[in-house]
Amino acid sequence: MKKLNLFVLFFLFFSTFNAQELDFPKKKNTYGGLFSLGTRTTLSAFNSDKATSLGYGGNFRIQISERVSTDWFADYLPSVNDFTRREDFHIGWSVVYYLANNNKRFQPYVLAGHCFDYSRFTEKLAISNTRSRWSSAIQGGLGIQLNCTNRLSLNLSSQFMGHLGKEIGEHIDGTEVTFDLHKHSQFEGHLLNTLGITYKIVDLW
Repeated sequence: MKKLNLFVLFFLFFSTFNAQELDFPKKKNTYGGLFSLGTRTTLSAFNSDKATSLGYGGNFRIQISERVSTDWFADYLPSVNDFTRREDFHIGWSVVYYLANNNKRFQPYVLAGHCFDYSRFTEKLAISNTRSRWSSAIQGGLGIQLNCTNRLSLNLSSQFMGHLGKEIGEHIDGTEVTFDLHKHSQFEGHLLNTLGITYKIVDLW
């Protein structure tokens, strides 16, 4: 999957430079309606269990107006230790507000949104020993968009994601691993640093 993401990045990069003479996407009255498709890599840190995970995913953006866009994403974030494997799946959306006009090379922005999160814990040597849970989260942070061409953009963002749900406790006694789903909902937060690339496909309106 990582090799596929790299292939997509290089393909979009070079195909865009080969198409520099094209005036695409055409700006009608505003930048509203632009649809972009992308891929991303995310580093998750500061989880309650001290885990750090590097994952990958995809996203698409639909721009609403000159300064406002929406970002819809899905991520897969794995992490492992000596005994267990943790997997987190995110699917959600954010509202993006650009602090600079769209004709700028660098566009800083703020973003905030919501996502659903599915987490699964599995013992590495006994994959039948597993526990999972769903939770809901809100996120917010800052980012910057580098407009390389009229189609291709690089995005770097950092945001805090707070989950509210029943957490899974991991207990290791010697070589015995047990997972415990807490009875009460807890607030768990982690920092997401994301590097992505988006490619403008079509002007929808």
